[in-house]
Amino acid sequence: MAHVIVPEAEAILDKEFKVLDRGFVRLVDYMGGDSRIVQSARVSYGKGTRTIREDKILIDYLMSHQHTSPFEQVVLTFHCKMPIFVARQWIRHRTARVNEISGRYSIMTDEFYIPNGEQIGYQSKDNRQGRDTTEVPAELQKKVIQILIKDQERSYQNYKEMIDDNIARELARINLPLSLYTQWYWQIDLHNLFHFLELRLDYHAQWEIQQYGKVIAKMTKTVTPIAYNAFEKHILNSVKFSGKELEALANQLHGKDHSLKGIIKTEYEEKIRKIIGKRSKNH
Repeated sequence: MAHVIVPEAEAILDKEFKVLDRGFVRLVDYMGGDSRIVQSARVSYGKGTRTIREDKILIDYLMSHQHTSPFEQVVLTFHCKMPIFVARQWIRHRTARVNEISGRYSIMTDEFYIPNGEQIGYQSKDNRQGRDTTEVPAELQKKVIQILIKDQERSYQNYKEMIDDNIARELARINLPLSLYTQWYWQIDLHNLFHFLELRLDYHAQWEIQQYGKVIAKMTKTVTPIAYNAFEKHILNSVKFSGKELEALANQLHGKDHSLKGIIKTEYEEKIRKIIGKRSKNH
């Protein structure tokens, strides 16, 4: 197979795309593109014997029928800077190769994530992992931000004092907060990248990691526009129902009594809203 060059991807290589207040994502390198997916699916076909339209049809078919191995032939490498709490959610996607900055070898920089006032929220009443959509008064927003800044400054001052006293870096770092920024190189194949985006672009994901998902999604679409459009069509914008949910939906459509017993009501209702085009407030 010939080396694949995507001009649009070449144009954004090594450019920083800002995320949050101090973070960024850079596309460092890529291997393959839409044509590589097609080549690996049609191992024996010769270059130029198929049209772009036929390539789109094939990629669409592969995505819709979950034939994933051709997508694994495309690999993207990103340089990312994010708060540690975002990194710890991110690293749960164990299908990538990661090299992160080490606080045992390096002195960590005085960079911490400070959310803006709009992102200060109460605990959700129906989602143990998330924030409520009720607006927090400006005074309370200000109080929370001041607490975060004060604790970050004190923590880093103590860290720096231990470093100056020649205490081992691996010990001095242990009290640094999750809001500290870290960096890594993250390499992943396209199939697993799509799975990452499916989860991290979802409204259930924490707002901060969604912002990284959005930037990475744009970069991915630049490298593989046909495959990304198929991903949006068949995965990202699709709705999956459990057996119980399908039973309740069928009863609703036929005007019958339906029970939501054994179903998480908020998730089921969100799926129905997605079908009829009403976006959740969490989006």
